[in-house]
Amino acid sequence: MAKQKKQPRPKAVTPKGFRDYFGAEVTRRADMLARIARIYHRYGFDALETSGVETVEALGKFLPDVDRPNEGVFAWEEDGDWLALRYDMTAPLARVAAQYRNDLPSPYRRYAMGPVWRNEKPGPGRFRQFYQCDADTVGSASMAADAEICAMLSDVFEDLGLGGDYIIRVNNRKVLNGVMEVAGIGGPEHEAERGIVLRAIDKLDRLGEDGVRALLGEGRKDDSGDFTKGAGLGDEQADVVMGFMGALGSDGAATLANLDGLVADSEVGREGVDELRQIADLLAAQGYGPDRIVIDPSVVRGLGYYTGPVYEAELTFEVTDEKGRPRQFGSVAGGGRYDDLVKRFTGQEVPATGVSIGVDRLLAALTMKGRFDDAEDGPVVVTVMDKSRLAAYQAMVSDLRKADIRAELYLGNPKNFGNQLKYCDKRGAPFAIIQGEDEAARGVVQIKDLKLGARLASELSHEEWRDQPAQFECRLEDMVSEIKARLG
Repeated sequence: MAKQKKQPRPKAVTPKGFRDYFGAEVTRRADMLARIARIYHRYGFDALETSGVETVEALGKFLPDVDRPNEGVFAWEEDGDWLALRYDMTAPLARVAAQYRNDLPSPYRRYAMGPVWRNEKPGPGRFRQFYQCDADTVGSASMAADAEICAMLSDVFEDLGLGGDYIIRVNNRKVLNGVMEVAGIGGPEHEAERGIVLRAIDKLDRLGEDGVRALLGEGRKDDSGDFTKGAGLGDEQADVVMGFMGALGSDGAATLANLDGLVADSEVGREGVDELRQIADLLAAQGYGPDRIVIDPSVVRGLGYYTGPVYEAELTFEVTDEKGRPRQFGSVAGGGRYDDLVKRFTGQEVPATGVSIGVDRLLAALTMKGRFDDAEDGPVVVTVMDKSRLAAYQAMVSDLRKADIRAELYLGNPKNFGNQLKYCDKRGAPFAIIQGEDEAARGVVQIKDLKLGARLASELSHEEWRDQPAQFECRLEDMVSEIKARLG
């Protein structure tokens, strides 16, 4: 009889493009999202939690093709239907707004927070699963809805301690459409040229004016010799687009005046400028000035997707990139008006506007700014000196928890006390509670200040360290108050 082949052990590795989150990372994110949720709730937005799985049909443009049925999404076929992990929070909202349109208030204001999945090539800092935090208003065409999204986003940054370190930039798709009309590339036959122009504008910071102008014309050769085909615009056409990118004035009024001149007789362009003027006036009435929110024509994010105002939030404090060069932290949130999305389900145009915060990027920014302690304290650990007295030790843990102190009982093998202290170190425990037979008889406990002990051990000689009060004795009834006072 042939010997049965031994089954290989599975590899303990995280799948490519995914990562694990531990302890402080998870609690910091939860704390940040809770603070954001409080602000959204204050603005009248309701929480919505949708399924992590949607029909691929509901995801729209990510509909699978024959050759690669999971293009862009993690998808599978079930009973003749294609299902996929949600790609973002907006497509599920559009589906919900259509499915429950007779039950939901109109306008419907909701916020949603949770993971999304994208079947895309991972890279440094780019994962296939990440968190999004969205807020949207569905069913209102008023520019007050857009102004409110920008104000709410500003309040989020202020609440998180980023005041003075951010700017929210606002533009309008209609203004750029008007500029395209004036430049002579407004019709559907010029879709390819408009795409090149949009991508060129988006590269202004990296390529500078000369590089962008080259892309508006015949094309551009980079330092490696690679040639990128341009939009083929003439000099006068390129001047119009370059004028749009340079329309940012000394204040909002000057910027709007510059845009008025650029869109000339374009009806859609004038409509876009008027919408920006409404947003600026509504924000000014609430006290949000250009130090926090500014009209900026350089914002072109996703303009093929948005139908009106667009906004992008950038953090302006300086960081160092992977090559050691100083640069601004950059974008952490963006959004805009997308009046055509719900129409896919209902056949009727439903106005909508919203914003999405990049949770991981914002969390990284808060960490860089020192908004969190370097290391979060673990629980106070009650050690076990006598297995027959587990009930008494558990009572101590319970008393600490009732006082809202994070605490746990050591649940490993208590035979070696040194292992218990090693466990405390791994847990980041600030204190260890010790009560042996002698202490129990006298109604006292020993409290070992582990953080102070570690600091003293590194700073003092062994003789000096032994004389320091890193471990002290107190009455059992005073244990909770002592710990609470020392935790601050």
